[in-house]
Amino acid sequence: METQKKIHVGMLFGGNSSEHDVSKRSAHNIYDAMDKNKYDVDLFLLTKDGIVLSDAATRRVFDGEPEDQVVAEEMPKLDMSDPLAPIKNLALAKDIDIFYPVVHGNLGEDGTLQGLFKLLKKPYVGSGVLASAASFDKDITKQILTHHHIQNTKYVVVTPENREQMTYAYLQAHVGDHLFIKPANQGSSVGIHKAENEQEYLDGLADAFKYDYKILVEESIDNPREVECSILGNEDPKASKLGAIDVPKTDTFYDYNNKFVDASGVTFELPVELPADLTQRIQQMSLDAFKALGLKGMARVDFLVSEDGEPYLGEINTLPGFTNISLYPKLWEVSGISYTDLIDQLIQLGFDEFKRQSEIHYDFVALDAE
Repeated sequence: METQKKIHVGMLFGGNSSEHDVSKRSAHNIYDAMDKNKYDVDLFLLTKDGIVLSDAATRRVFDGEPEDQVVAEEMPKLDMSDPLAPIKNLALAKDIDIFYPVVHGNLGEDGTLQGLFKLLKKPYVGSGVLASAASFDKDITKQILTHHHIQNTKYVVVTPENREQMTYAYLQAHVGDHLFIKPANQGSSVGIHKAENEQEYLDGLADAFKYDYKILVEESIDNPREVECSILGNEDPKASKLGAIDVPKTDTFYDYNNKFVDASGVTFELPVELPADLTQRIQQMSLDAFKALGLKGMARVDFLVSEDGEPYLGEINTLPGFTNISLYPKLWEVSGISYTDLIDQLIQLGFDEFKRQSEIHYDFVALDAE
């Protein structure tokens, strides 16, 4: 019997966002779960400066060597006068069949890498350029959700240009007394603050502006349940069972620390038992948002459920975490899809979308020479 050729996967992780180390954890878990009888995998670490390391150098970091030391040794090997130097090491891996981006945050979720893969004419896992960029920007996401009548929280956008006008008194009148301050283009709760008085608002806004020039100030839902839903598919996506995150009462919200640093006080209900009509509503809202944003492959959709049972869509993650406590794969496990099977399906969905896009025709009309 002829041995089937393995699929050659190029996995990129790391990046220059605040989620660099989270991405490294996710990549480890995905790599370990991949069926090595099906896949040959080249690993590419994007440094904190956004430079792609070779597979050999990346594996040194993967195996535990200090990243900064490896990067310091590798950088002199690159000719930075070459405009392609930041991605030059991709050329060392021949005949890649599909790229698997595991870069959380900017570069990975904002459409940048997806644009590169499109230029390289290669399939890739996950959503395309526009869908990624729109979903990464919380303001644009909320505009699209609102247009499609998908319930989300009230908010205003604060920029350096209108910052003077966006006083705490103005926001109290237009949003509410209790505010959440969020950079529009960040993840993992980085730069997010809750404000219940003017000083907390000013301090939170100043910190948020370190991470973006567009800041969302949202209404706060009193004592919400944090509920999540995983989506898998392309044109006909499906929703997982739901999960809930219970954060210690001493914590204001599910922040970076209790996501990744010390999760000992956080408990998960997988799956969570909610009233059937609420469960169905959250799943349908998740599917509607996935389609409205034009997403492909996967997404994790986060909700806040108010005390009276109203779901508000919080945000959508197009390359959700795959760390040991990440809910995207866990929700599929309790829905009947194993970690390894989930990766197989995501890779196949990437191939399917590439084939679909390749069937689009472009007509080139020659212009007569003058």
